[in-house]
Amino acid sequence: MRFHTRKWIKPQDLNPNGTLFGGRLLEWIDEEAALYAIVQLENHKVVTKFMSEIDFKSSANQGDVIEIGIDVVKFGNASLTLRSEVRNKMTRETIITIENIVMVSLDENGRPKPHGKSKIEYVKNRLEGAREKEDSTR
Repeated sequence: MRFHTRKWIKPQDLNPNGTLFGGRLLEWIDEEAALYAIVQLENHKVVTKFMSEIDFKSSANQGDVIEIGIDVVKFGNASLTLRSEVRNKMTRETIITIENIVMVSLDENGRPKPHGKSKIEYVKNRLEGAREKEDSTR
């Protein structure tokens, strides 16, 4: 699992119990999944289609630093299925897991668009590949 984003739990992120509001955490996970899918699929038109069972294992308190992790489960024709885990940065205690988050790539008309991807690509490698192509055409 690669942990990409850290969040600092502030007073506005708390529920009436004084712990991290689950809805706020799901908002952060959804945004992280969308950003991950946008980069992987090279398409800024990506939407969340499905989230499987959400398993809250522990909570976070004001002042805690959490990290949001994302892994690829599989590439579909127009979709990307991800897995997420959020943990406390300091204690490494798992706060939540979501086994399947399905993100769908859309065309300009809002319809599913095949993306042609089958494996994880890193931007660094794309840039190196583009430089190699450029160098070979000179």
